Amino acid sequence: MEIELKLAVIGAGTMGSGIAYASASSGHDVFVVEQDQKLLDQGMKRINDYIERGVKKGQLDKSRAEALRTSIKGTVDFAKACKNAEIVVEAVFEDPRVKEQVFIILDRTCPPRTIIASNTSSISITKLASATRRPDKVLGLHFFNPVPTMKLVELIKGDRTSEETVITASKFVQSLGKTVVQSADKTGFIVNRALMPFLNEAIKLLDEKVATPEDIDNAFLLGTNHPMGPLHLADFIGLDVVLSTLRVLETEYGSCFSPAGTLVRLVGEGKLGRKTGSGFYGY
Repeated sequence: MEIELKLAVIGAGTMGSGIAYASASSGHDVFVVEQDQKLLDQGMKRINDYIERGVKKGQLDKSRAEALRTSIKGTVDFAKACKNAEIVVEAVFEDPRVKEQVFIILDRTCPPRTIIASNTSSISITKLASATRRPDKVLGLHFFNPVPTMKLVELIKGDRTSEETVITASKFVQSLGKTVVQSADKTGFIVNRALMPFLNEAIKLLDEKVATPEDIDNAFLLGTNHPMGPLHLADFIGLDVVLSTLRVLETEYGSCFSPAGTLVRLVGEGKLGRKTGSGFYGY
């Protein structure tokens, strides 16, 4: 779909850097924003790694790689990134208080026309929109990791999200070569409402010494034809992200979403999965 937008991505972590790269690859101009230079440098390195990988695989030639580097700019200045943005995608840590503070800043710094989207995997869009004076221009765009290759985006309307906002955001997602599924604004939406209890129950099997991590994962790989076992998947997502998402779901739905003990312990020890080199497995 032919559409070119000026985009700002707030947060240069795994998700933010992936969203920025995928957007630039589809012809959009992108500003990436971080809270300090160190985090920004780390995020820009992630983006450059995506570009280098594309070159090595023959997906990008050198001129296209340089064009991508030019179209993705990094900054620690919210106002600079947002002053001309048509869509802003917030991709900070999955904590309602953190996201609400970001939305307050974005509402102050973005032009009135700017659509503000959250990459939240579980938090109410209506609640985030209430931190702004433009609830009609707020919605959820939940991307999946790794963003450049995963084809799904959950679109979540808040109570006051306008149809015009939904149409523009849908066109943007489709321009990235991805499919939109629309969810009501119910905590966890579609995927994580079902996925997180599945991962949590798999971890409880480990807690209860029902089986080893390898046997738990192989059971789902070979018995249900899953492409990745639940413990490997939790490591891939990030155990801190799994834990924080379960906490949000627990607050909304009760103890059926209470995190498994081993998950809480591993996060407390800083073993967050692939990104730290250790989780349920070593990397």
